Amino acid sequence: MRIFTLSLLSICFVFQMAAQDTPTTETEAQKMPELVLVFTKTKGWRHKSIEKGVQTLRELGRENGFIALQTESGEDFTTSNLNNYKLVVFLSTTLDVLDDEQQRAFESYIKGGGAFLGVHGASDTEYDWPWYGKLVGGYFVDHPNDPNVREAKIDVVSKAHPSTEHLQDSWTRTDEWYNFKNLNPDVTVLLKLDETSYEGGTNGSNHPIAWYHEFDGGRAFYTGGGHTEDSFDEPMFRQHLLGAIEWCLKRK
Repeated sequence: MRIFTLSLLSICFVFQMAAQDTPTTETEAQKMPELVLVFTKTKGWRHKSIEKGVQTLRELGRENGFIALQTESGEDFTTSNLNNYKLVVFLSTTLDVLDDEQQRAFESYIKGGGAFLGVHGASDTEYDWPWYGKLVGGYFVDHPNDPNVREAKIDVVSKAHPSTEHLQDSWTRTDEWYNFKNLNPDVTVLLKLDETSYEGGTNGSNHPIAWYHEFDGGRAFYTGGGHTEDSFDEPMFRQHLLGAIEWCLKRK
């Protein structure tokens, strides 16, 4: 991963230097694509939707001027390597995925202005790392069973964010719905589950399912959707993800 990334950066640098020798108009000038690291390491449950999620992030990147690069290795979490990326996505990671040194490198990355996007199982990750728990905003407890995937109504708390501005006041969709513990009170909640619309919710009237916050020098966003492969084919969920990415990249 690091060798590929550095090679890509070298190529981009060559093009940039060549461009300096050629007069360009403002329209012709092309902004260098931003790099997004998609981390998919699992030590617990392995979601079948991970590969579809990676494909979706790559497609969104090609359409919106960023490059999504996947890694399954915690060895990519070094200070020098992370500094190549504008955003790190934890895509349905589970349990203990980083050692102590890698955790320190990621903390340094966020404190230096980096960004984090957690998708679904990212809240089922690193239970013994309190800093991460505050970053992601809450930990997974359990979900409905028999079946665990079911239709539910989502209340849109705020549309004043690029990840929700395209939604109506309520959003009904099918996914695996998480119950949470240790919710960070400092996050801004965007979406809440209406527990009266399905069976298996245990957070009550305050059941956030997507939120964001400025944290420890950086930005963090979490969405609980994305358990199913079909999620990544839903236009509104894809736009939800894109809006989250654009906020993390400080485009909006």
